Amino acid sequence: MDNPLKTDLDHILEHTQGLWDELRGQRLFITGGTGFFGSWLMESLAWANDKLGLNARAVVLTRDPGAFARKAPHLVNHPAISIHIGDVRDFAFPEGQFSHAIHAATDVNARSDAEHRLLTFDTIVEGARRFMEFAAHAGAKKALLASSGAVYGRQPPDMPRMPEDYTGGPEPADPRSAYGEGKRAAETLSALYAGQHGVALKIARGFAFVGPYLPLDTHVAVGNFIRDGLRGGPILVNGDGAAYRSYLYAADLAVWLWTILLRGESSRPYNVGSEQEISIGALARAVAKACQPGAEVCIAQQVMPGVTPERYVPDTRHALSGLGLRTWIPLDEAIQRTIRWHRQSGSAAP
Repeated sequence: MDNPLKTDLDHILEHTQGLWDELRGQRLFITGGTGFFGSWLMESLAWANDKLGLNARAVVLTRDPGAFARKAPHLVNHPAISIHIGDVRDFAFPEGQFSHAIHAATDVNARSDAEHRLLTFDTIVEGARRFMEFAAHAGAKKALLASSGAVYGRQPPDMPRMPEDYTGGPEPADPRSAYGEGKRAAETLSALYAGQHGVALKIARGFAFVGPYLPLDTHVAVGNFIRDGLRGGPILVNGDGAAYRSYLYAADLAVWLWTILLRGESSRPYNVGSEQEISIGALARAVAKACQPGAEVCIAQQVMPGVTPERYVPDTRHALSGLGLRTWIPLDEAIQRTIRWHRQSGSAAP
């Protein structure tokens, strides 16, 4: 049976021409292979391996191989992919040398209780430490750290797009900053290990995304909207819908991540995301139009007069000018592709 992601995977190959030769015959290690980033990295690596005859191999760390097998059996059974069971904080090192290592593991669970915040911070920081210890041990030449735009803290409302050289940050005494502060610490820790052990560290600061494998039951607004739309509506917006976000499609995300790993400057963070901003209210209406024409959009709160809307939109000029990256797939099409995939997979059934 044809891969339902064939169009997306061919898109990735089209925009990564010339990159894959570096991976011929190489071994890669990937954490977070069952997550959104990891799933797309493995899908695209397996596709490139088959189409280009790379003879590359990937060892993927997961805590739950059974869940992974249920989610993506074609990847678990792919000859280029093998599973390594363990927790990112203390996994046993797989044997042998690895040329490239990718740390895509993260924890963005929507729970906000104090115990989970401590676990989130510890998992991010100790996971990064263990990953970099492994990269050094395995002789990896290049490593990619999947970080987050959360490292910047709250975006000033008068700043249209967040640049990499913005020196703000989360409020360190606020427990809600556990994720952003954890990512900040992980970047520093990884840079220290990279400098000490001669690993070329690449940093990708992700913003917001949409696409197949996006979970529909977490705090990600576009995922929640698609879930509501697939169930016939109404599409619920918990706030006032005035905040601005931007969403990069998953296939473009994969192009960006592979390009940053293989061509990006060492120790230079790159913002990863779209600059095509949209309000949350407009996003909900766009999902309704694509998913369930006529579906009701319910916005819980009124917009407060005189209040400047929050923003979470990256400045990606370094990725665009330095690496030739761009947003190829516009948001409307990205939403349509995501809806189509969820309908085909049945992952959003009531």
